[in-house]
Order: sequence, then C-alpha cells, then structure tokens
Amino acid sequence: MNKTDETLKNLMDSNLYSRYSGLLSLSNISLQMIDTSGNILLEFNPSPDFCKFICQEDETRICADYISRLEPGKSDRFICRHGLENILLPVDISNQTIAYLVGAQVYSTDSEYQKYLIDIMAIAKDKKLEPEAIAKSIAAIKTIEENKIEVHEQICNHITQNIGHDFSQSIHTADKAVVRLSIEKEMLEKKIIDLEAKNMSLVINPHFLFNTLNSIARIAYFEKSHTTEELIYCLSDLLRYNLKQDDELHTIGAEMDNIEKYLYIQKVRYKNRLEYEIDIAEHIKPHRIPNMIIQPIVENALIHGITPKRDGGKIKIYAELYKNDIKIFVVDNGNGFPKEVLEGLQQSENKLGIGFRSTDKRLKRYFGEQYGLKIAKSDYSGSTVTISIPSKPNVRR
Repeated sequence: MNKTDETLKNLMDSNLYSRYSGLLSLSNISLQMIDTSGNILLEFNPSPDFCKFICQEDETRICADYISRLEPGKSDRFICRHGLENILLPVDISNQTIAYLVGAQVYSTDSEYQKYLIDIMAIAKDKKLEPEAIAKSIAAIKTIEENKIEVHEQICNHITQNIGHDFSQSIHTADKAVVRLSIEKEMLEKKIIDLEAKNMSLVINPHFLFNTLNSIARIAYFEKSHTTEELIYCLSDLLRYNLKQDDELHTIGAEMDNIEKYLYIQKVRYKNRLEYEIDIAEHIKPHRIPNMIIQPIVENALIHGITPKRDGGKIKIYAELYKNDIKIFVVDNGNGFPKEVLEGLQQSENKLGIGFRSTDKRLKRYFGEQYGLKIAKSDYSGSTVTISIPSKPNVRR
C-alpha cells in the first residue's frame, strides 16, 4: 500500500463520518465517498434501495452510470438512465484526484414522471427479482425541489474541499495519525441558516398536504362517509409519521400506533381476507427502536404471506421481555415466503430481501452485532420474523 492509499484509508478509519453527518442530515439526500475505481469507501447518507440493490453490481460498488463518468478533476451533475438527478465531485490534492463524492440520486419535480416509465417487468426478468420489490424500491425514491438539490450540491462542494484539505495536511506530515480537521464553525452555521431558509417551502408543502387531507375528511364526515373519513385521518397520520425519517429512536408504542393505522387501511382494502392482532404489553411500549423498522416486515407478511392465500389470513404482532433483551414477533399464517424470496433473504449476495437486510444492518449499527432481524420460520403454515433489541440499549451511533 503506497502512502496515498494508506492516508486515504486512515481518513476512512477516522471520525470523518461524524464530522459531516450532522450537516448532511439537514438535507437527508444520499452522499457516498468512492475511490477512483468506483468502490464505495464511506456512506454519509445511504443511496436509495433501487440504486443500491438493483442498479449497482453489488452493495460495495457504485452504479455503471457513475463509473462511466469518472474523470480525474472533473465534476459533473447528470441525469441517469432512470431519470434520477446525480452529482459527482472529485476530491483533489496537488492536481491529483484521489477520490470522489457522489450522490443526490433523487427525482426533481420536473423529472419525477420518469419513475412511471421504468419497465419493472423487464428489470424483474433481468435481475431475477420480484416485481413487487422493484416497484416498492422505485416508490421510495425521493422527489426533491430543485433549490434543495442545489443547496445539497453546494454543501457537498464544501465537504469535498475540506476532505481534500484534510488529506493534503495528512499526506505531508510525518505523523501517520490522521490530522483532525473540521469545517469552521462559522461556515457550518452559515450553511445551516442557508439551508433552512431555502427549504422553507419544504416545510409548507407537507402542511398543505395534511390540511388538504383533513379538509377532505371533514367533507366525508358531513356526508356521513365515516369509513372514508377514518381512512383519510389514518393516511394523514401515516404520512406525518413517515416524514420523521430522522434516524432517531422512537418508542415501540409509537411504532405500533403507526402500524395499527397501516393495518386498518389494509383491512378496509382486504375486508375479511385480513385479520390482525397487536399485543404489546404496556411495560414494553416505552422502550425505543429505530423508526420504520417493524412496518416493512408487516408489509412483507401481507404481500408474501397473506395476499397470495385464497382465503387470506392473520397477522399477529407481539413482544416478550426476556432478561436484558426484547424480542418482537411478526407472525402470519399465510403461505410463507416463496422459495426464491426466502433464498434471497438468507443469502447476503442475493439482491432480493432489500428491506430485510437494510433493517438488520440498521439494528446492528444501533445496538450491536448480537441484535437484529431473523426469519425464525417460513413454510406452508406461515412465517415468523423476529426483531431483537436490548431492553437497556447502549446505542452505537
């Protein structure tokens, strides 16, 4: 390993992530650092599941659209073959590119329509994936106003320059330890104020949506369409909760309230083909868990377990406290996961099981390797998925 590679590795092993993650969390748009060959060195903000598990060759290497544009010293902003906005910024020292920052991977409001032009069936055939998993990953891609993308790009430019400065200082010092440098406090404060000011419209837009939904619900009330009214209120609450993608720990009770609203909406859709039961003891509800951990598992139970079964079935969610651990169970009496889906969930190199592996990784990142997600059972009689977390977590952030 030459001196340049060694210093770059030391930068990756340092607290590089923590120095910039707070600033990037304001925009919550993807950003990764890659080497000059396209290998991912560090994820500041993760890329969408569609990009990570479908477009990329594997989780450790950026997609071909980026790799084809890697040119020393050249920055780029481009739209990929699926219509997503992307940025590419070189990290340079002494006129040499040693890495790149890449990211955004979002739709702009002008290009959002292109997500509906993606040929899901062709991708499913090519990648040997379930169309439902691909459709779900496409639906999860963010749509961002142009001004927010521009602000994100400006911040990333500053981060690129500071990483280059870190690297330059490190490569020219005899001390092998990475020199700890951070963005100046004044610059951070200015960029935060800038970002908040330019994103005021993003605060207004969700409120407009919720107010509109609530107005429709009131109309349904006066027209005595009480089921429609309840559905709209549930949807409004679901959207509000899902916007809290702040990567913070939420109570299990709050997660269950959200899941109950989701299942209520599905119950109206599936009628007597779906039954559900949530049984969480009061002393477990205050314990905390990363948000949106349980809902994707419940959704998978519905899609893969209950929906294919002619007479439908039942989903039960319950939890147990044993010694210092909490186990949450999501049980269904459906048909079990299809064989190819189950194999994909159990094999880390397979691109199926997009939500399951990312959920397991999130739990391990927070609580440690001994915790996470496990498929305890899946056969013709149904499936059981377990989530294990500590009752008194020493959170690893």
